[in-house]
Amino acid sequence: MNWTLLSEKVGQLMDWTGRRAVIRMNGEKFRRFVKAPPRNYSVVIMFTALQPQRQCGVCKQADEEYQILANSWRYSTAFTNKVFFATVDFDEGSDVFQMLNMNSAPSFIHFPAKGKPKKSDSYELQVRGFAAEQLARWVGDRTDVQIRVIRPPSYAGPLMLGFLLAVIGGLAYLRRNNLEFLYNKNVWAFSALCFCLIMTSGQMWNHIRGPPYAHKNPTTGQVSYIHGSSQAQFVAETHIVLLFNSAVTMGMVLLHEAATSDMDIGKRKIMCVAGIGLVMLFFSWLLSIFRAKYHGYPYSFLLS
Repeated sequence: MNWTLLSEKVGQLMDWTGRRAVIRMNGEKFRRFVKAPPRNYSVVIMFTALQPQRQCGVCKQADEEYQILANSWRYSTAFTNKVFFATVDFDEGSDVFQMLNMNSAPSFIHFPAKGKPKKSDSYELQVRGFAAEQLARWVGDRTDVQIRVIRPPSYAGPLMLGFLLAVIGGLAYLRRNNLEFLYNKNVWAFSALCFCLIMTSGQMWNHIRGPPYAHKNPTTGQVSYIHGSSQAQFVAETHIVLLFNSAVTMGMVLLHEAATSDMDIGKRKIMCVAGIGLVMLFFSWLLSIFRAKYHGYPYSFLLS
């Protein structure tokens, strides 16, 4: 009897997966195919809130990555009925959220073939981000199923690069008789400075990990732009750090100009005061962010 029931459940799941890589579940399907025995397969579920009234922008971004992961598994030559991918939307399965005492979305939980989910079966979204590659590593750790993520081709990057090169080439052609700007040290210095600021703000980490832009507490509605851990960050956080570093840099440039320029003394004093103000204020804010992420850091400046 159990074998027949198990065969029916696996057959139904395989049929659904054949139509869509991610199975949409409500409370009834969750209880029948995930909670109720018998079961010899694992189920990875994304708990989300995709309805527009929920205003969960992160849920949509995470869902896109989750779809890429599930499709990579569905169309893999190694595909088996050992692991299935599913999703439970709050508006379709609020009883499941209550059953699991969940009050935030998106969340990912692995339900193993045997036993109940352990702590490690809950994906650390705030630490690891929701990039399909990170999710694939986590699934591999929990199920021993290795998924090679295959992303659909994106032509946005090559098109933008081609457009940029075309613009640069066009400008160089129009000014082919006067290419003095190529030897302008200020242009190269500004370009190098912009590159350094972008890299030191954490943009590469965002590209690799794919963190959410910010986090909205579903209970209080409060939005956090700075991650509270030193092991993770939000995209908005890198933009804030980039802005603060740029302001400190601008302050240093003003101080240098105030000390070396040939302008009248009044303008140099104004530049000096503005430079000191920028450096002190924005460095203090940078230090406060550092203190918020590295708990126990003893030093502060201006702001506690």
